[in-house]
Amino acid sequence: MIPSASDLPALVAELAAWQRDDAALQLHPGDLGWQQRLGAEALAGSLRTWHRDGALVALGMLDGPVLRIAIEPHLQVDVATAEAIAADLADGLAEASSIEASTDAVLHDVLAARGWTPDEAWQPLRRDLAAPVPPLADGLRIELVDAATADERVAVHRASFDGGSFDTDAWHAMAAGPAYADARCLLVRDAGGTAVAAATVWSAGAGRPGVLEPLGAHRDHRGRGLGTAIAVASAIVLRDLGASSALVCTPSSNVRGIATYRSAGFADLPERTDRRRPA
Repeated sequence: MIPSASDLPALVAELAAWQRDDAALQLHPGDLGWQQRLGAEALAGSLRTWHRDGALVALGMLDGPVLRIAIEPHLQVDVATAEAIAADLADGLAEASSIEASTDAVLHDVLAARGWTPDEAWQPLRRDLAAPVPPLADGLRIELVDAATADERVAVHRASFDGGSFDTDAWHAMAAGPAYADARCLLVRDAGGTAVAAATVWSAGAGRPGVLEPLGAHRDHRGRGLGTAIAVASAIVLRDLGASSALVCTPSSNVRGIATYRSAGFADLPERTDRRRPA
């Protein structure tokens, strides 16, 4: 089913409860939080939910042509849940050409049996936050973003990604969403006070994994190790929020990005591959 905007707080809370360090990375409240930059109604319209006996068992979010699916951890290997999702996908519940799901999910096997083929490969990475994260290099400092500095955060984002549509109105829409209660935007400033990198980090609550989504370094300041700095800064802020680990996921083809995360103390998790709908 497709939820309404009024359902978002409960869905975010349920999805947060599914985040575990002993399970493979799957859709996170931060993914919903970032999607909320498009507005609450747009976010709700992009979601698909599956229930059993009145309880939520799976949640999907359309992200362009990809339906990104999270499944209740104890049901990752439940064939009946996977078959129900696959049947609804075949019936057109979501207009998705591909799906993303946890590497632990039997849904991959069920979809493969229905002719879904491997699609884009992704590399998840994780940094454990049990121990303190070393501070940034001399001359760099972290500043948390609020409404007064949202314009700067937006400007750095737009200077980090080509063709982005993120603006201050979108930042306010994102910050008004339920997922942002456990999130922070941050800037990294250099010794001269210039904002040179930015990120948004999303906690799922104390003792659970948090995610970095998105982060980038200003194109005019690249080549100074700022990609590593903003990844380290993000880990510092997530640890302050009580997160147990920091997670990030990038296309496996993004060799430079993967190297940057590794240099920031992130370690590879098993590669994840999307599934493409049969023609």
